Amino acid sequence: VQLPAFGGGLVQAGGSLRLSCAASGRTFSSYTMGWFRQAPGKEREFVAAITRSGSTRYADSVKGRVTISRDNAKNTVYLQMNSQKPEDAAVYYCAADSSPGRMGSLLKFYEYWGHGTQVTVSS
Repeated sequence: VQLPAFGGGLVQAGGSLRLSCAASGRTFSSYTMGWFRQAPGKEREFVAAITRSGSTRYADSVKGRVTISRDNAKNTVYLQMNSQKPEDAAVYYCAADSSPGRMGSLLKFYEYWGHGTQVTVSS
């Protein structure tokens, strides 16, 4: 099972970035998919989640600036990030939860994790 995240990079404050995670190894169309992030010296934290039917949940810190979406035919989940702030800088991780309908914000709910992608925000 692979959940590689792509699309990270350097973005100016106020700018936008789109992350993607193309799952392979199994079909994740029935899974809840989540994005998490971890900044240096901080714990990994929840960013957003989307169920197989498209219901979404966001952390308060990103609500209104971030949109999670998925393309089940491509086994891919996206994270569109707008109005980036310096505090958004982190390594972003894609994760999968096999429990249908759950949109958990806790790491323990997600069985599968991918390697992260670095997002750097310049002020």
